[in-house]
Amino acid sequence: MDRSHLKYYAWLSICAAVLTIALKGVAYQLTGSVGLLSDAIESIVNLAGACMALAMLTIAARPPDKEHRYGHNKAEYFSSAIEGTLIVLAALSIGAAAIERLIHPRIIHQALMGLIVSSVASMINLGVAIVLMKAGKKFNSITLDADARHLLTDVWTSAGVICAIAIVAITGWQILDPVIALVVAANIIWTGCKLVSRSASGLMDSALPIEEVKEIERVLEKYKALGVQFHALRTRQAASRRFLTVHILVPGTWTVKYGHQIIEDLEAEIKSTMSEVTVHTHMEPIDDPSSMQDIDL
Repeated sequence: MDRSHLKYYAWLSICAAVLTIALKGVAYQLTGSVGLLSDAIESIVNLAGACMALAMLTIAARPPDKEHRYGHNKAEYFSSAIEGTLIVLAALSIGAAAIERLIHPRIIHQALMGLIVSSVASMINLGVAIVLMKAGKKFNSITLDADARHLLTDVWTSAGVICAIAIVAITGWQILDPVIALVVAANIIWTGCKLVSRSASGLMDSALPIEEVKEIERVLEKYKALGVQFHALRTRQAASRRFLTVHILVPGTWTVKYGHQIIEDLEAEIKSTMSEVTVHTHMEPIDDPSSMQDIDL
């Protein structure tokens, strides 16, 4: 499946990041709020993450070659891992700025104008996040999904910052500004750690989700009526690509040609059940004891 078109979503994310950095930077300059500064810093991380997503999607779209027979899909996990790491680093810088502001409080200026500008930036992020989330699900892209989740985190943290600044403007409780920045930092760290963990799981060849494994087993169960058995079912996922291997045990009285045809039908049915799946089968005689040696694999 050609996935080169996914790069356009990364370009959309880059454009949105540049625009929101400018808007949130203006909001910070107007108000001097460390909460809005934390929001602007996260948008800088959005830009870095979007650029990394573009690079990795470009690599992942390359077709298989002599050195990468299974394609380049795993490149998407590097994008997600690096973006998660950048998120954590951004959170640490936000936390440092918030602690400094707790020690040396500052009055927020032009709160209303700053909130309006920040709200416009958040609406842009929300719109792009929805587009990326839908594309990530449609094309099974962890890169687009990670970018979308990061933008949604940005939207929620921006909402928290906006509410806090509004309260500060009404009540004069200046301490709320750095406190909300610390809350934003904690939330960002949680999001970043989840992205890194998910990427590590993919790079370690984790199995397909249990729901998908059950779909595969349902297909295999259909062929038991023909006298077929199976074991050693293994699955893994590389971004959008799915891979599975399974040992198929057939009656020893079958011809190789007939057994091969049955397995071809079985593989075709699995491929029709889920997208972008590579199936490897190993045919064995059911009445040979050596066929059962790897039954626990």
